[in-house]
Amino acid sequence: MGDGLFQQGKWQAARECYEKILAVGWADAQLYWRLSECLRYLQLTDAAISRLTQGIELYPKEGKLHFSLIMNLHARGRIQEARNRAKIASELFPSNYRFKILKYLLLPIIYNNQAEIVGYRQEFIRGLQALIQETSLETDENQKNALVGIGSLTNFYLPYQAENDRELQSQYGELVHKIMAANYPQWVVPVSMPPLRANDKIRIGYVSAYLHAYSGTLWLTGWLRYCDRTRFEIYCYYTGNTPDAVTQQFQEYSDVFYHSPGNLEDVCEQILRDQLHILVFPEIGMDPQIRQMGGLRLAPVQCVAWGHPVTTGLPTIDYFLSSELMEPEKAQEHYSERLIRLPNIGVAYPKPYIPPRVKSRSDFQLREDGVIYLCCQAPFKYLPQYDWILAEIARRVPQAQFLFLRGDLLKPRLNRAFAEVGLRSEEYCVFRAIPERLDYLMINLVSDVYLDTFCWSGGNTTLEAIACCLPIVTCPGEFMRGRHSYSFLKMLGVTQTIAENEVDYVEIAVRLGIDSAWRQEIGERMAQRLDYLYEDRACVAGLEAFYQQIAIP
Repeated sequence: MGDGLFQQGKWQAARECYEKILAVGWADAQLYWRLSECLRYLQLTDAAISRLTQGIELYPKEGKLHFSLIMNLHARGRIQEARNRAKIASELFPSNYRFKILKYLLLPIIYNNQAEIVGYRQEFIRGLQALIQETSLETDENQKNALVGIGSLTNFYLPYQAENDRELQSQYGELVHKIMAANYPQWVVPVSMPPLRANDKIRIGYVSAYLHAYSGTLWLTGWLRYCDRTRFEIYCYYTGNTPDAVTQQFQEYSDVFYHSPGNLEDVCEQILRDQLHILVFPEIGMDPQIRQMGGLRLAPVQCVAWGHPVTTGLPTIDYFLSSELMEPEKAQEHYSERLIRLPNIGVAYPKPYIPPRVKSRSDFQLREDGVIYLCCQAPFKYLPQYDWILAEIARRVPQAQFLFLRGDLLKPRLNRAFAEVGLRSEEYCVFRAIPERLDYLMINLVSDVYLDTFCWSGGNTTLEAIACCLPIVTCPGEFMRGRHSYSFLKMLGVTQTIAENEVDYVEIAVRLGIDSAWRQEIGERMAQRLDYLYEDRACVAGLEAFYQQIAIP
């Protein structure tokens, strides 16, 4: 019964079954793992860690329990415990490449201070060199173990250190390519450009695990929707398994749509059979299997877009499709791929539907008389060197209330930052879980100001906040990933809240907090110009001109 409920995603009911089994001593290793997964989905991570620890004491040779324990410790910000467990697991399972990756490359989700960023980066650099040196691909077993390892993990958190990652990404990308070449030598050879006869269309493929309602790929629907069907034929390959209404849009906008969840070889074979002219990865860096595919040569020309806005480092990716408004002057130095700057923000983002406001601040336990600053980014986007900014805003706007929507990992840091200016963070900072879609939009509508993050700005979140006419405070960073909100406001033509530096950011945020008339003026200006930002077809024309150029030399 517990397993049946587990398969249906009924986590609480499955948990209750498993707890009863534990009470009478019938448990095995699989039960401990499934119980921990129930607890994780119920956001009871500490309880999951406890059960996994118990399971490992009874079944020390069960690798799945070790892997889950490391990932749960990591999710709770218990980085040293996670790293120690990774070392133990690597010694227990010396042929398990996943544990070798975790041993050498595991990075924190958040950092306590800037010195930690420097320290962990140096450890990552040393660890990557050790991983490369210790990677043996001489036997079939070694090749398969390495393939499983890179198919389980990514180096997702590296770019959140706010450094130029081109060299490290290239080293890791070369390693991924080497592992993929050892396992699939037939799929790393050059692919000839298919000839185009009269009336033939250029075949463009898009492959992703996220062809559903997901912030990293939602923008892609615009490229497909406004595609010139007289010149291009669209193939989509969906490797994820959570189809929804957005998946139906992708299917509708495709000439050919495949859904092959989790089967790398089937998807690769299908792509090769379709004889594409160009293959595009909307993102590489979030889904491990997509990174594996990116390490192969499946089409004559292979591109990546900015669903995960950092260079892939893969020698098999030829172009990075970006935005002329987002990229700084010397941006090519940040990429191993050739950089293509598409017009404007580079995407035809669909204009979000914003429902009428049907909830109030009281529905979210927010102060009616407060100045609500929405801080809706993931914790790893908040770097410790900028914590003082929130405390300074609070010092100058006593009614300030900072609303975080993704857990409380930042609490200890904010406590210290506010204490340094004589304030108690508990009086200003509130933490909520990520709400359902309607509630999330309502929170945008009841907030006063959207505070963008430094070095890695909001993308989808900013575009939705703009649709709610919520004033955005942002400061463009050194890399494209820190310039999304800046580019949106530039295209919108509402630039008064773009800061030049940290001090200017505070000044703008404070003025928006205390000057309600200016705040209203900014919101009204945004409302008048929304059509300048969304559904932009100029970028699609630029994209298709690029496709035409490389497919027809």
